[in-house]
Amino acid sequence: MRLRHKPWAKDKIEQHPQYIVPNPEDYKGRWHEAFEKAQPLHIEVGTGKGNFITEMAKAHPDTNYIGIELYNSVIVAALDRLIEADLPNLKLLNVNAADLGKYFAKNDVARVYLNFSDPWPKVRHEKRRLTYRDFLKLYEDILVDGGEIHFKTDNQGLFEYSLMSFSQYGLLLKFISLDLHNSDFEGNIMTEYEQKFSEQGNRIYRCEVKYQNDLD
Repeated sequence: MRLRHKPWAKDKIEQHPQYIVPNPEDYKGRWHEAFEKAQPLHIEVGTGKGNFITEMAKAHPDTNYIGIELYNSVIVAALDRLIEADLPNLKLLNVNAADLGKYFAKNDVARVYLNFSDPWPKVRHEKRRLTYRDFLKLYEDILVDGGEIHFKTDNQGLFEYSLMSFSQYGLLLKFISLDLHNSDFEGNIMTEYEQKFSEQGNRIYRCEVKYQNDLD
C-alpha cells in the first residue's frame, strides 16, 4: 500500500494529546490512569483509519480500547473519527507495534486485535508478520494470563500460516471461521479493508486464540 504523505499530520497529532497519547511509556503498568474508568483494556495493532476500534468502543463502553498505528498519515483519519465520537474509553498511539514492550507491562492488556495485517508473503519477510512467533511472545508479555488474540484477514495464505504459528506456539484455538460473512457469527464490526474486500467478493477469515498460561 502506497501512503499519501500528509505534511500537516504530525502537527495535528501533537495538537490532540487527549486522544493520541504523546508519552505512552509513562503509562506502562498503569494504563487505567489514562481513562475515566479502570476497565479491561483491548488493543488493536495496526488500527488504520480507525473504524473498527471506534465502533468497538461505542458498542462496549465497559471496555477500554487503544488503537495502535505507525503511520501518522493514516492515524489522522482515526483521530478525526475519535474527535467526532469523543469516546472516554478510546485512545490512540502513534508508535511501532514492535515496541509494545516499551509501552505495556504484563497484565496491562486483556485482548489483542489483529485485523487485515500486511501478509508479507515472501518467505524472507516472515519475521515481519504480526503472527510470527516473536510477535506472539511480545503479546504474551503484555497480556493477562489467558489473554486472547482475535485475528481477521482476507488472505488465505496468511490465515493458514497464522493458524500454524498459533498452534506451534501452544495457543488454544477457541473459534475459527473460514467464511465469516456467511456464518452465524454475531456482533462483527468491519474494518475499512474488510468492507472493501468483502464487496469485491473476497472471503473473510477469522479466529480467536487464547494463551494457555492460566489454570483453565
